[in-house]
Amino acid sequence: MSDSSPSSTTVPIQQPLARPGVPGQRIAIQGVRGAFHEIAARQFFGESIQVVPALSFPILFEKSADPQQTDAAILAIENSIAGSILGNYNLLENSDLVVVGEVYLRIRQNLLALPGTPIDQLREVHSHPMALAQCSEFFKKHPRIRLVESEDTAESAARIVRHRAKHIGAIASTLAADIYGLTVLAPAIETVPENFTRFLAIRRNTESTPVLHANKASVCFNTGHQPGSLAEILTLLATMGANLTKIQSAPLLGRPWEYRFFVDFTAFPDSIEQIIRSLKEKTMDLQVLGVYLEGNREW
Repeated sequence: MSDSSPSSTTVPIQQPLARPGVPGQRIAIQGVRGAFHEIAARQFFGESIQVVPALSFPILFEKSADPQQTDAAILAIENSIAGSILGNYNLLENSDLVVVGEVYLRIRQNLLALPGTPIDQLREVHSHPMALAQCSEFFKKHPRIRLVESEDTAESAARIVRHRAKHIGAIASTLAADIYGLTVLAPAIETVPENFTRFLAIRRNTESTPVLHANKASVCFNTGHQPGSLAEILTLLATMGANLTKIQSAPLLGRPWEYRFFVDFTAFPDSIEQIIRSLKEKTMDLQVLGVYLEGNREW
């Protein structure tokens, strides 16, 4: 995203696509059909969407930037167990995509297999390394099962069906089970039930329009390299009535021990614009990544 928008006196407030989704809306997700990204996409954009799979986050951004392929995208940004996905902050900052909303999704990992396959016949279980790690306690009860890392939870489920692999299971969503016709051998096998992922809904900046009653902003900036610089910014936010909901630092390339800060905050809709103007006066290279409605955290 260019630096021109934050220098304007008008904050580039974004408009989420209509919910429920317009039929045929093309939404890019990381992974394949049945991934948790698809569940989040349906939750934000509605059920009537066309999923556009992307096997990596850089590919997701490439597809999201192309109006011939997509209308919008859903992007995982942080997990309550694993923390922030730092690379996605950098991809977002350096793109021409903006945040138009957010989704908080409870992640339930499930053991899937071909119908008629009992758990004691499984020799291997495949899934993304994070999913395998989140279910480690469950598999201590099944030491004969070998855990195999793969690129994606839902792709692991799809591979079982393609190869009719009767002795292989997958850890994935119940949506993946429905799509690929698999049986849920064991539901919600994650070690820590309080497992949530925050997703951002993003779209091209050139297609943005104001969000009514937007009460959350995502920005990034540099501070002066002297004591108290960040504290001054945080004090400013508190003084202006903003509630800091996230702060993430990332190293500045070529400038050792200096950092760029990614900040999310909520505030009354009529004060967001003034808060961003004040931040611009106190920071360097401010970018507004999006101004949108805060997601529902009721689970």
